Amino acid sequence: MKRVVVGLSGGVDSSVAAYLLKEQGYDVVGLFMKNWHDESVIIANECPWVEDSNDAMLVAQSLGIPFQVIDLSEQYKERIVDYMFAEYEAGRTPNPDVLCNREIKFDVFLETALSLGADYVATGHYCRKSEIEVDGEKVYRLLAGKDINKDQSYFLCQVSQEQLSKALFPIGELEKSEVRKIASEEGLITAEKKDSQGLCFIGKVRLPEFLQQKLEAKTGEIIEIPAEAIPQNKANADIETLVAPHEFERGMGKVVGQHRGAHYFTVGQRRGLNVGGTPLPLFVLGTDVNENLIYTGQGENHPGLYRQGLSVENTEVHWVRTDLKLEIGKAREYLARIRYRQPLEEAQLIQEEKQLKIIFKNPQRGVAAGQFVAWYDGDELVGSGVIS
Repeated sequence: MKRVVVGLSGGVDSSVAAYLLKEQGYDVVGLFMKNWHDESVIIANECPWVEDSNDAMLVAQSLGIPFQVIDLSEQYKERIVDYMFAEYEAGRTPNPDVLCNREIKFDVFLETALSLGADYVATGHYCRKSEIEVDGEKVYRLLAGKDINKDQSYFLCQVSQEQLSKALFPIGELEKSEVRKIASEEGLITAEKKDSQGLCFIGKVRLPEFLQQKLEAKTGEIIEIPAEAIPQNKANADIETLVAPHEFERGMGKVVGQHRGAHYFTVGQRRGLNVGGTPLPLFVLGTDVNENLIYTGQGENHPGLYRQGLSVENTEVHWVRTDLKLEIGKAREYLARIRYRQPLEEAQLIQEEKQLKIIFKNPQRGVAAGQFVAWYDGDELVGSGVIS
């Protein structure tokens, strides 16, 4: 009998994943990951880990499977939290959930599972896996979940073929409503539990307070940039122009307020600026952490919020399908997204000597350095990279 270790989070998705695996005849073990000890930055009653751990234990008891709590807080701090601080300090926008899957769930957690004699690890992600043969070699495909509204393949965009070979996604073929129905029919305590929000396996975090643990607040200017100050890209613009981020200078606009630290803000952000009196809401167009400046513009259609393309350094390019890796000088059409839940957009990938360039058919809103861009062939996630 094949053994599967399920990452029981205390939520309905992983609970049903464990149930389905047991029904399929696997030897199922439930593990809860404790990743955080500092309660001071977690919003009260928003996914506290103690409650989640208890719910996971009750689900395991209900299913009659062994259950353990493992403390991965040291690894989580080193690999995820320290990374977040460093990225924000550098004026970039990290995605800790993507890193959590690569560094914790499918690395540290996977190693722990294998040490317990597991053949596979399973999670409650809404995605699917399939196998094909390419040139006589087995190749694993990462596919979007059947429930398009819940598809979580983006969060797994950094996993490797080796990690995929050991992964199972039992609820990937189900709609969310079906998952809740199964949980209810089986009397699982998590059947009606709300979906968790916030950092992977931590809970909903007050980001400013969280960042202020290491990044000191310092007052700086908020500058409003008029729409007409942004140069318009011509249809025949070269690739370098299309992928270049907007460049802002203090002299392009006027000072409209003050902030407490440029490293607390990201492109596209509206909340936290606390500047009134403008006809349209202000959005962050860019930040300068060296000069401690925030550049803003009025309205969701401000041209400074949009970019036609982006670039990824070759060292940050990751192909889930290594057999489809683009050679230097080659280009290919894919669908791509720069954040979870964003609709897939038509894009051309161009592999150059030092960078991968991605040109979108339509301008994209809120492109920020540090985010992950993921590209798809239909419903298959083929690769990803960190935006430069």
